[in-house]
Amino acid sequence: MSFALATSRKAASSTVCAAKQNRTTYARKQGSVPVGSWYGPDRAKWLGPFSANTPSYLSGEFAGDYGWDTAGLSADPETFSKYREIEVIHARWAMLGALGCILPEYLSTTGTKFGEAVWFKAGSQIFADGGLNYLGSSALIHAQSIVAILAVQVVLMGCIEGYRVNGGPAGEGLDLVYPGESFDPLGLADDPDTFAELKVKEIKNGRLAMFSMLGFYVQAICTGEGPYANLLAHRADPAVVNAFAYAQKFTPVA
Repeated sequence: MSFALATSRKAASSTVCAAKQNRTTYARKQGSVPVGSWYGPDRAKWLGPFSANTPSYLSGEFAGDYGWDTAGLSADPETFSKYREIEVIHARWAMLGALGCILPEYLSTTGTKFGEAVWFKAGSQIFADGGLNYLGSSALIHAQSIVAILAVQVVLMGCIEGYRVNGGPAGEGLDLVYPGESFDPLGLADDPDTFAELKVKEIKNGRLAMFSMLGFYVQAICTGEGPYANLLAHRADPAVVNAFAYAQKFTPVA
């Protein structure tokens, strides 16, 4: 009797596992959209409860769709696909850029030695006599020629973009925005629900990073300092050191 009970439990467990696998496989094949807070018609929208009349072509199929397109830029499906690809690529670069702007400047305040930690000044070191040392160490990257740097960047970026668009050693026929396979060595996108959530997190953080980079540019022009130095100055005296105070400097004077 115990053998029969064990056998029935094993069979039931196998059935459950098979059912879960079938559901996962079906979701992947059908490309079904998870319905929840961030997808589908009941997703969060840009004006909350006042966003009743959203465009019909923004159905909540893609991550980051809040139903906002007052200019109708996404009305054409082909144009929408291009803009979506451009946005995600720029968002990823902005996240890397924002980290690269803040981290060296922060580390320099902790005793880490840099030739120049402020992001908009760091590149000028390549024109100095000793050249530009990555992370302040000549053992890593010792750049002395702007022409050589430009040539290497053009070749590397050209190859990467060529592989992304046309396929290459990392895989053929991959998705232009979410290629997966060799580009996902940790298997973060194996589970459809987890993948859908990660896409939302990526685009939300990416959009914030793009706005952050715009803020870094404006701060550099107005203050001549890096973002971390501006943050410390604002926290030390927020009533005096703020955006309004710097905006007054550009007021026309009679």
